[in-house]
Amino acid sequence: MAPVAMRSVAKSLSEAKPVSYWLDDPGKPAPEPALTSDERCDLLVVGGGYSGLWTALIAKERDPGRDVVLIESKEAGWAASGRNGGFCAASLTHGLSNGMARWPGELAKLEEMGARNLDAIEEAVARYGIDCDFERTGEIDVATEPHQVEELRELHEEALRLGLADGSEWLDGEAVRAEVDSPTFLAGLWDRDGVAMLNPAKLAWGLKRACLELGVRIYENTRGLKLAQAGSGMTVTTPYGTILARRVALGTNIFPSLVRRVRPFTVPVYDYALMSEPLDEAQLAAIGWKRRQGLGDSANQFHYFRITRDNRILWGGYDAIYPYRGKLDSEYDHRPETYLKLAEHFFTAFPQLEGLKFSHAWGGAIDTCSRFSAFFGTAHSGKVAYAAGYTGLGVGATRFGADVMLDLLDGLSTERTQLEMVKSKPMPFPPEPFAWTGIALTKWSLARADARGGHRNLWLKTLDRFGLGFDS
Repeated sequence: MAPVAMRSVAKSLSEAKPVSYWLDDPGKPAPEPALTSDERCDLLVVGGGYSGLWTALIAKERDPGRDVVLIESKEAGWAASGRNGGFCAASLTHGLSNGMARWPGELAKLEEMGARNLDAIEEAVARYGIDCDFERTGEIDVATEPHQVEELRELHEEALRLGLADGSEWLDGEAVRAEVDSPTFLAGLWDRDGVAMLNPAKLAWGLKRACLELGVRIYENTRGLKLAQAGSGMTVTTPYGTILARRVALGTNIFPSLVRRVRPFTVPVYDYALMSEPLDEAQLAAIGWKRRQGLGDSANQFHYFRITRDNRILWGGYDAIYPYRGKLDSEYDHRPETYLKLAEHFFTAFPQLEGLKFSHAWGGAIDTCSRFSAFFGTAHSGKVAYAAGYTGLGVGATRFGADVMLDLLDGLSTERTQLEMVKSKPMPFPPEPFAWTGIALTKWSLARADARGGHRNLWLKTLDRFGLGFDS
């Protein structure tokens, strides 16, 4: 890009606030008080993101008499649940191709259960009056390179062969640009019904309110420090008190699990996003986007983008930053060099929007695992359950994970607990410095594959053979 053009790109970021657009909301609810005494309950939920909030809510729906407490180290929805793109997907397997590769024998069931899970989210949003801008507009995977056109076409043909293409529509270059006009779009695959757009922070805040209305006791700014057995139950120590619970559900995701053996299965990946100022009528007309679908490109280093209720464009992805030794630190929440790169890519995709500015720029950590989709398990003789590893697709799949954790804690044999996906674990990441070295090599190889027509080198082929990977 020419220097003048790059200066113009940088100027688009001059007024961007370094905070999640979703969390920068005057309607944000006040936090609940911290726990300052000892507590007892039937079920303790640790974590106030989607995973914990859905678990607490569904636990009360299943048994209104169950005494449920939820603790959150800061405020509900402050981390990944309030910083994501707001894509609520039906997929439980991080997309059809990943599901085909890992669970071909139960993929049809996983797809059906994922569709039911998304329906249940939509029903809960309506039932509890959660105003989170829920729009079931679907998502288009777009090809921006010739080899991606063929890969998308092959995926669609395989889905047709397996009878899993209901609601899926192939779009050639002219058809995809009729939906959203970008000179970079060569083709697209539109999942018409399997993805909803929503305001992620408002979903978290709405779930918090619904939990409180059902009688869940929520303590915010209350970190779980230590998990230990106590007779037939468990205790979790917090800074100002201890909670004795019959059962414990861990929804801490990227944050260090209170069950130490779970920690090697996830690593943090920092993801970044920009939010534009609202588009005016002329700018909207220049790009189309009348049906308001979510979009994502098909590169290994991919972008995701969508339009909000007030006609802003969220543009995120591409860089997936793994901090050395997996360190979690707020200093990684902002990365100006990534913001500049994202802005440059945005105006390459939408040159007709030159002059548009970004109002917000932010980042945050995602928990990723080597199979790209959630894993589940129990500890302490079944008194503790956990779910983690959602790898960027947790807006929808965490509700399914909540059901799994509750099934496991209640000792139930269900269609969920019998899934191979639920019974198996991903490969753990190796200890440092091997994890850092392997992830760096994988990122380099993925970027090289994008630049070489999708050709995967020996390292990536070896990872494919063993079902390993790194993604955001």
